[in-house]
Amino acid sequence: MRWWPFRARRLPLPPPPDEMLVAEDRLRRNVEDILAIRDRQIRGPIVVFRGELTTEPARALDLLIGRFRPLGYTPYLREEAGLVAVQAWPLADAATRWRIGVNLILFVLTCASTLYAGLSFVGSPTFDALRSAPSAARFLAGAPFAFTLIAILGVHELGHYFTARHYRASVSLPYFIPAPFLFGTLGAIILMRSPARDRNSLFDIAAAGPLAGLAVALPACLLGFAWSSVVPVPTGGYMAFGDSLLTWGIAYLRFGHIPPGYMLFTHPMVDAAWAGFLVTALNLFPVGQLDGGRIAYALFGRHHRKIGKATVGGLLLVGAAAFVWSLRAPGGDALSALASSLNWFVWAGVISLLVGFHHSPPLDDLSPISPGRRIVGIACLGLMVLLIPPPLSPLVAIR
Repeated sequence: MRWWPFRARRLPLPPPPDEMLVAEDRLRRNVEDILAIRDRQIRGPIVVFRGELTTEPARALDLLIGRFRPLGYTPYLREEAGLVAVQAWPLADAATRWRIGVNLILFVLTCASTLYAGLSFVGSPTFDALRSAPSAARFLAGAPFAFTLIAILGVHELGHYFTARHYRASVSLPYFIPAPFLFGTLGAIILMRSPARDRNSLFDIAAAGPLAGLAVALPACLLGFAWSSVVPVPTGGYMAFGDSLLTWGIAYLRFGHIPPGYMLFTHPMVDAAWAGFLVTALNLFPVGQLDGGRIAYALFGRHHRKIGKATVGGLLLVGAAAFVWSLRAPGGDALSALASSLNWFVWAGVISLLVGFHHSPPLDDLSPISPGRRIVGIACLGLMVLLIPPPLSPLVAIR
């Protein structure tokens, strides 16, 4: 799972009252020609001025950043009780020394773990022939799966990275996460140490990852299906992934209706693209600091927390409905019903416990998102529906 966390800021202890009054006076003199001040508050180490702006929020932010920085503060523009609040936060040190060696080691380990996991995915005659090689070259049999999945994850994270650098945000290179099971990786993350400037830049950084990853995953899926085939069902059964609307639609356009007694024998690139689609769908849940959560904040502002909680509640309801439906279906039993619904409960639990509903606002929380970005944002959230397996389809089934 690709989480993209923004570390919670640890505020320093407030200085003595006399020093805070001096700081408040200096800050006020740099604010009063930009904000018609109605009142001011000192909240620990944070100084807040409330009133009406005398200029546009974007210009006000530019002026305040230049004035506050020498004083050791960062400005945040908010709306509080119908007034504009200029919050002066102690300056966050975004100059972090990233350990690139850690990124490289994790990347190499993830390449190795996905190569090993790729040995479980057959369907490429050229690379399958390497399985009988007496040397370490046999591990290259997992290359079609591994390289496709690494490319999807890497391009996704680099989409975040280069967009964040474009907006001069402090951001790390991707950290890949190796895993010794199933796909060989839990995805990758990047770390940000500075807030987004406004909702537009927040949206661009968040949406760049899923869109960039899909630019690799979709062609890989199409190419993989072109190399796939329909074969008789093996007597010993087989493992199948639950189709999303997108993968089902592509398979139907390529092969049409698959008759009884036959199965779709997918190329490993299809399996890697399926994994990329799933991880992208999970990231697009509009919750917390997932990519979808950031998109939801850019679109809906302070209502994002309600949307996140409603999303988790929806997952629980879908899981319960899938369980009841499967249990009442002909031949249904508790075990199969649980298999159809468990993944929805797991996702709801992981999101609630590990991701949460908090999101750090941008510096300028007043300027609205542009209309074009709003359309793209709604489309990104709609992609979640196309990419995630339907409720009555277990994540992995043995047939």
